[in-house]
Amino acid sequence: MEEKTDKQLYREFLLGDNESFEKIVIRHKNPVIYFIQRYVKNLDIAEDLAQDVFVYLLVNKKNYKFEYSLKTYLYTIAKSKSLNYIKREKRIVELDENQYEDSEELEEKVFKNEKSENLKKAIKKLKVDYQNAIYLADIEQLSYREIGHILKKTDSSVKVLIHRARKALEKIIVEEAYKYEN
Repeated sequence: MEEKTDKQLYREFLLGDNESFEKIVIRHKNPVIYFIQRYVKNLDIAEDLAQDVFVYLLVNKKNYKFEYSLKTYLYTIAKSKSLNYIKREKRIVELDENQYEDSEELEEKVFKNEKSENLKKAIKKLKVDYQNAIYLADIEQLSYREIGHILKKTDSSVKVLIHRARKALEKIIVEEAYKYEN
């Protein structure tokens, strides 16, 4: 008895013969797996994708038009499934890398916030005049003239006040850092 061709088996499958579909799967399963494995470089994934190829064939049985061999049709589906898998994995890797970048950014923000909080605590330890001078000069970025107008001081006394405030702040920060290290 002569073995049936793929097209004959497929026609029988279209007429409802599930055994013909099983014969197609048995005939092409391993070659399709090895074909897919060349793309995905992993046998387990290749087996899963090969199963997807045959499920696609089963679900979309009327899509095959008999213009080309069934083998060509199966390999076309297999290539498509493989490339889609690779694209999906690449996106996942990119997302993971972005997540890593985001975590670095988050870490940087946490350190900045911590520094900011430490700076605020240190500023609160300054005399009120120094606090005001630092705030107006470094945070609000006002000119000496504007600060002098607000604090009712001359430009030169504002310069001295800001200088002394920064020195006092630096001393507090150094002392806090020393306490933290020990």
